[in-house]
Amino acid sequence: MADEALTAGAVARRLGVAVTTLRTWHQRYGLGPSQHVAGQHRRYTPQDMERLQVMRRLTAQGVTPAEAASWARRVPISDDSPEPPPGPESLPPDAEPLDEGFRDGGGHTIPVGRAGATARGLARAAMRLDAQALRDIITTTIADRGVVRAWDEAIMPVLVGVGERYAASLKFIEVEHLISRSVTEALSTVDRKPASTSPRVLLTAADEEQHTLPLEALAAALAEAGVPTRLLGARVPPDALGQAVARTGPAVVVLWSQLPETGDPRQLARLLIGPRRPMLVAAAGPGWHGKQLPDEVPLLGSLTDAVRVITAAAAE
Repeated sequence: MADEALTAGAVARRLGVAVTTLRTWHQRYGLGPSQHVAGQHRRYTPQDMERLQVMRRLTAQGVTPAEAASWARRVPISDDSPEPPPGPESLPPDAEPLDEGFRDGGGHTIPVGRAGATARGLARAAMRLDAQALRDIITTTIADRGVVRAWDEAIMPVLVGVGERYAASLKFIEVEHLISRSVTEALSTVDRKPASTSPRVLLTAADEEQHTLPLEALAAALAEAGVPTRLLGARVPPDALGQAVARTGPAVVVLWSQLPETGDPRQLARLLIGPRRPMLVAAAGPGWHGKQLPDEVPLLGSLTDAVRVITAAAAE
């Protein structure tokens, strides 16, 4: 870890706890930021962070906060301190040895690959089913980085990791549900400026498709770009979608399919022959892979590409 002083928000994201939890640890147990610069908020030093990591690990393993704080305060302030930080040989007798995985949730972790500290903190909060921390981390990450970077760098690695854990163990559905709900709540806070005209972009899931989180991310990213949208949600039958297009006349329609069984290209073809054909009909999601899409229908790739393509089409 670089020798940098961190804000409370940055520390909370790295640890996967709520900012309010940090305040409690500071006020009750003295585990607060030690760097002070006149005229600025105090910041957490690398040594402060080491203490908080010990606190997080021990409380996740069932050690009481007071006892965990007592051990955390033993972390030395400088490398020449004679007392070593808590390790496997010096933990309380009822605590498990520490490891680099922060073994939340009974020894389980969510793999996030090469994703950064924020994704790892988000994964820890998810495994603890800590809804408050999840909302705090996601909301502050969106505010700091924007929707696209928050999605690519933090949210998606954790969602993929949860999916991998489920595929391997058939467990952690509750984790996936909670983080999905937390992402939805955070994305809903992205500012939607009042539109002077009716939205020209319609986002919808394919027939029988229940996954809508990527569409919610796309709607929020477009809102950041100043492009208003209508989001119909999950499981929209072709007839209902055709009626919505006929009534609203959107310039762009994006149809999301997560699973191959919902990615029937005939749903897209119908939109190309309707009475109010959109200027752009686009497919999005892995459910369309291997399908024969109509020539006029592009398959949108990353969230960045989708925002770029849709923004350009909606402006014409």
